[in-house]
Amino acid sequence: MTDRIDLDDTNFVDIVFQKQRLRISINMKFSEINDPNGICKDITGLGRWGNGDVELFMEHQDELDQIMEIVKQSFDAQAE
Repeated sequence: MTDRIDLDDTNFVDIVFQKQRLRISINMKFSEINDPNGICKDITGLGRWGNGDVELFMEHQDELDQIMEIVKQSFDAQAE
């Protein structure tokens, strides 16, 4: 038997492709994010497309490691 992770019926991250960057919505409350690099924006109550209260952008490939640390937090939170 294999281990299985049951996630909620919603996404842990939404990615919108834009002309010059990716807009990434993280399905967590802004207060729950550990963001030591200050790359996240609080979008609580702004009514943007996507799940959660956290938004960040990826404009350059060298930002990937920082962004994946944030994405992993959302994945781990939903997997619990």
